[in-house]
Amino acid sequence: MSENPDHAEHSDHRHEGFHYSEADVQREVTELESKSATAARIFDLRRIIGGLFVVYGVIVTITGITDSQSAIDKAQGVNINLWTGIGMLLLGIFFLAWLKLRPAAPQPLPPEGSPEE
Repeated sequence: MSENPDHAEHSDHRHEGFHYSEADVQREVTELESKSATAARIFDLRRIIGGLFVVYGVIVTITGITDSQSAIDKAQGVNINLWTGIGMLLLGIFFLAWLKLRPAAPQPLPPEGSPEE
């Protein structure tokens, strides 16, 4: 890198027309925070895990209900697909109920006068 003072002056002139008021900056920050909170709610892992367990639980439960006697005999008389499917359904419902009862809270905003970290 060269220490050319002309280069430093030139880079300062590139951003000359981009002056933002405090209100513009605050509005942008507020918009980004609301988008971030929305994305956090949409991509909450409890929703993804709960939804997958419910879907797979339904599939495995249906498989367990329609199992033949020979398939049950292979598992020493236990309808393992039915019990596993019911367990998966209960776990999925638990995750979705947890999401509904305790939604992700948005990050608290720092007080106006406090210094940024």
